[in-house]
Amino acid sequence: MQLLTYIEKHTQLPKKGIENTIELLNADCTIPFISRYRKERTGNLDEVQVGTIVQLKEQYETLEKRKKAIIKAVDEQGVLTTALQQNFENAEDLTSLEDLYLPYKKSKKTKAEVARKNGLEPLAKIIMAQRQDVIEFTASKYLSAVIKNEDDALEGARHIIAEWINERTDVRNAIRSQLARFAQITTKVISTKKEEEKAQKYRDYFDWSEPLNKCPSHRLLAILRAESEKFIRVKITLDDERLIDRIKNRIIKTNNECGQQIDLSIDDAYKRLLFPSLTNELLKAAKEKADDAAITVFSNNLRQLLLGAPLGEKRILAIDPGFRTGCKLVCLDENGNLVHNETIYPHAPQNDFTGAVKKLSSLANAYKIEAIAIGNGTASRETEQLVKKVIFNNPVEVFVVSEAGASIYSASKIAREEFPNYDVTVRGAVSIGRRLADPLAELVKIDPKSIGVGQYQHDVDQTKLKTSLDMVVESCVNMVGVNINTASVPLLSYVSGIGAKLAENIVAQRKEKGAFKSRQEILDVPRLGGKAFEQGAAFLRIKNAENPLDDSAVHPESYGIVKKMALDNNTEIATLIGNKSVLKEIDLAKYCTNDVGLPTLKDIRSELEKPGLDRREKAKVFTFDQNITSITDLRSGQLLPGIVNNITNFGCFVDIGIKESGLIHVSNLSDSFVKDVNEHVHLHQQIIVKVLDVDVQRKRIQLKLHN
Repeated sequence: MQLLTYIEKHTQLPKKGIENTIELLNADCTIPFISRYRKERTGNLDEVQVGTIVQLKEQYETLEKRKKAIIKAVDEQGVLTTALQQNFENAEDLTSLEDLYLPYKKSKKTKAEVARKNGLEPLAKIIMAQRQDVIEFTASKYLSAVIKNEDDALEGARHIIAEWINERTDVRNAIRSQLARFAQITTKVISTKKEEEKAQKYRDYFDWSEPLNKCPSHRLLAILRAESEKFIRVKITLDDERLIDRIKNRIIKTNNECGQQIDLSIDDAYKRLLFPSLTNELLKAAKEKADDAAITVFSNNLRQLLLGAPLGEKRILAIDPGFRTGCKLVCLDENGNLVHNETIYPHAPQNDFTGAVKKLSSLANAYKIEAIAIGNGTASRETEQLVKKVIFNNPVEVFVVSEAGASIYSASKIAREEFPNYDVTVRGAVSIGRRLADPLAELVKIDPKSIGVGQYQHDVDQTKLKTSLDMVVESCVNMVGVNINTASVPLLSYVSGIGAKLAENIVAQRKEKGAFKSRQEILDVPRLGGKAFEQGAAFLRIKNAENPLDDSAVHPESYGIVKKMALDNNTEIATLIGNKSVLKEIDLAKYCTNDVGLPTLKDIRSELEKPGLDRREKAKVFTFDQNITSITDLRSGQLLPGIVNNITNFGCFVDIGIKESGLIHVSNLSDSFVKDVNEHVHLHQQIIVKVLDVDVQRKRIQLKLHN
């Protein structure tokens, strides 16, 4: 099967679009570039569709690599025939390929192999022929120094027959079908661990059973985690008597002694080989499916977080709150540069409330602070109340900012390189302030797994998780665009076609020669050639450039088209930009060429109407209920303001201003059926919730979305 046919079979995408996308990928083009600037070639495929082609291409290449390895291994055994090779090459997935390979995947330690070495395979063939009514006499001919009696001979023959049955594709597929439909997952607590404190969060699974195909992804991952932590035992069970009988009816043709031996062989094959192997396969597939679901949720959350509302270029005073160690203060200019830092001690044990108020007021005045960002960790609520009592000379907005992952960033190599002369506490406060100004620019510096918007992220396939999250970050960065003259190395590294090394070279060039004045100057960066420029230039923005298109999403390859549009309308490019009335009247068909069609021209016109438009919302001030400071203050029926801080398949978690987040179960998001949690809430959304139940001992809060 060819790559194009493979992708066509797994998608509903047009053949020409798939073919051209594959060509572009083979030419080292990126997903953001292809989906944005090669629409004519792909048939206007979007980023998700191009990403699907990438994934299927990788799956196909993995399958083909495995086929080659198997064909080589079988050939080395000297048993590869033309027909067998054809069967391997025609396999459409890894499962069927491995089934075909199973008879040639011998281990010298199997019971069947030992029996073969003892010369019992001919006896096994005689039994399988099912022609002899009495088999013991025939078995006596196979006695030896190792095979002492007829029972030993028949047992060895049965081991060989059991292996043959195990290798039958029809039998394996019949069992697979039954397992997929009827398998139960059952759990039992390990009695010696039942009372352990850490085991209590898995209490629901101390005695649990349900159909595996009905087990939600989050529950399966929780069960498997409990098993890995050795609190429970997990079994896959099946009511299998009818299934075994069906297998016997398929294989046994007589009621003679040969048939009886095969009957025993089938029982052995099922219990010792088929059921353990296929239940492991089933559980592995279920785990992979659960991983995919968890990764999808994590990816969706990460996208929402990265595209969170930025405050923009404001002078910010950021506070990393604390009790005993004090509150770390940093003042940042409108570009996020650190201009001042110190510590105040308004809370116990020092209780310097008055001094803290004076200091906050003086710093706000001295550095013309426009907004204050307070981390949402320890002492956050107390610090927020302190700040709101300060009288500022000018209006100052106060925001509570998630500090998840800030400690990871502050101790990282990136942070040390950015602030080599400051300790981790100062770096953490800077990160909090910068997150308010631009969440995307700051959060790309942190491992997404440390940001706190996923679930079971340490239990899922880590390679698959990293690939998915990297694609999300790349997508978000390129969707928003990057100011090349202010962006950090981590942010630049996610720009289409750039990568870590070129990002370092860009920053080094910027430090040595000053700000880039045009996109053309990007080509002067060492090792940044024409291909990288083609892939990345349109995502790199230059403020106040001589050519205003350098601060837009218009690709440099299309500058000539815009210039012609301006000339045709007797105006300059700068005047054409933003002039909706003129742009609306332009006949785009006039500018179509063999390479540029209406999809690209419509994108150009849309960009010219609002060049460099940031599609993200603007940050909004939010205030928690000041009367709620701990879980003990909660009562059923209360209506409280909250912020969605995590989304899962079973609901969403909400920050209501205390240490513990509350859960809105999917059933409490709406009075009607909820298919997708994201259709009702999004990350960092400000909502009103109703308290349904509070379990102080287990620190669990049940909420309902209040409309």
